[in-house]
Amino acid sequence: MPVCAVYPGSFDPVTYGHLDIIRRASRIAGADGRLIVAVLDNSEKKPLFSAGERQDMLAGLTREFPNVEVASFSGLLTDFARENGVNLIIRGVRSSADYEYESVIAKVYGGLYGGAETVFLPADGRYAYLSSSVVREVAGKNGDVAHMTPQSVIGMLREKFREGK
Repeated sequence: MPVCAVYPGSFDPVTYGHLDIIRRASRIAGADGRLIVAVLDNSEKKPLFSAGERQDMLAGLTREFPNVEVASFSGLLTDFARENGVNLIIRGVRSSADYEYESVIAKVYGGLYGGAETVFLPADGRYAYLSSSVVREVAGKNGDVAHMTPQSVIGMLREKFREGK
């Protein structure tokens, strides 16, 4: 059975750490499988970028991976997984705290939807400190984020902060 993996997240904005996980997860899914990068549209949070903007951002940045598609979802990841035939959930972890949190979530997912295994991919050491919130904070103060996120994202960040968001 081909792999259908999902890598869920808020991606607000996309970082080089996210792109590294996507690259590696794409290889895990293989040429016969697919990886869905799933943008969480959480109405309880106030993201900098809309779900559509984040989807567009990711679609442009993942174009080089033929087995990667980008979608968005709201609600439970397990419902999205069931609806899309997902059999592998990819989670990136940067630290032991991330692992502790993600392992609890994986147990919950397993209880709600037994059709998928969760795989934890450790962050590349270059990106272990990196988060979307760090990128937003530094960019919001006109700091240099060129080592954190691609140039296309930097342009979108500048535009958002110019708009006063």
